[in-house]
Formats: sequence, structure tokens, C-alpha cells
Amino acid sequence: MERKQGISAIKERSQMEFTLTGYSDLSGGQSARLSKKITQEDVDRFIAITSDTNPLHVDEDYASRTFFKQRVVHGMLTASLFSTLVGMYLPGIGAIYRSQTIEFVKPVYIGDTVTAHMTITRIDPKHEIIELHGVIENQQGEIVVKGIATASLIRGLI
Repeated sequence: MERKQGISAIKERSQMEFTLTGYSDLSGGQSARLSKKITQEDVDRFIAITSDTNPLHVDEDYASRTFFKQRVVHGMLTASLFSTLVGMYLPGIGAIYRSQTIEFVKPVYIGDTVTAHMTITRIDPKHEIIELHGVIENQQGEIVVKGIATASLIRGLI
């Protein structure tokens, strides 16, 4: 397991970072996962980038009056772990993220540790598509985000 700035990643391959040489490097069922404890600093950085100051995310008093009862981490902050998995681990370096469906199933709170899992479900080299199923779970093993991603290999590198 490798740790970089609060992120840990475990791959089912022998390498942590994987540079692709072609679609033959991939197979259906390959998977990777990435864990991260969500901190107040993460939320502050996300707000600085996006300017999303919805009171549900930043105002404890406001959030306490909602059915969540406390501040909720931005869903896109949590879902961004999918992007890290696609670009760094599966398919890996040499891939480009093309699309993502996202369903936010349960809230994530500051202090939660979330683990994103992605598995290759389909590879179509003719149409240059790699399809991946993704889920993100909280520390209780509950799914908080799920979706389907597509990626391709970057032309010129393969």
C-alpha cells in the first residue's frame, strides 16, 4: 500500500502506477481501489476551487436543520476519486477519462473514510472504449456513490 497526501491505493496488479502500452494490457475483471479520509482541509480546498459554498456544506447551523443533521461533504469531491483511479491506476497512465454516470446514494461527512472501487466490465479496442463499474463505500461498507465510467487510451502513446 502506498500513501500520498492522505490517499492510499491498493491495486490487484503488481505495480502501483501503470503505464499502458495498448488495450492488450487490460482485461475484463481487473480492478483497483483507492481509500481517502475526508478532512476539513479537503473540503476547504474543494470550495476554493469550485466556489461551491452551499450552506449544506459550510454552515453547521443550517445543516443541523436538514434531514442530514450535519454538514455534508460535496458529492463531487467524493466522486473525484473515480477520476484518480481512471487516470492513475485503472486503466492507468496513458488513459483518458471520457464519461461518468454518478448516483449519490448516501451522504459523506467530514472524517469519513471512503474507498472507491473500479472494475473493468468491457473493453472494445475497435471503438476505443474501456467501460468500468465504480462504487464508493464509506467506512461501514455502505455504498455512498456508484456509477459507470468510460475511458480510452491516449492516441500517440500506444
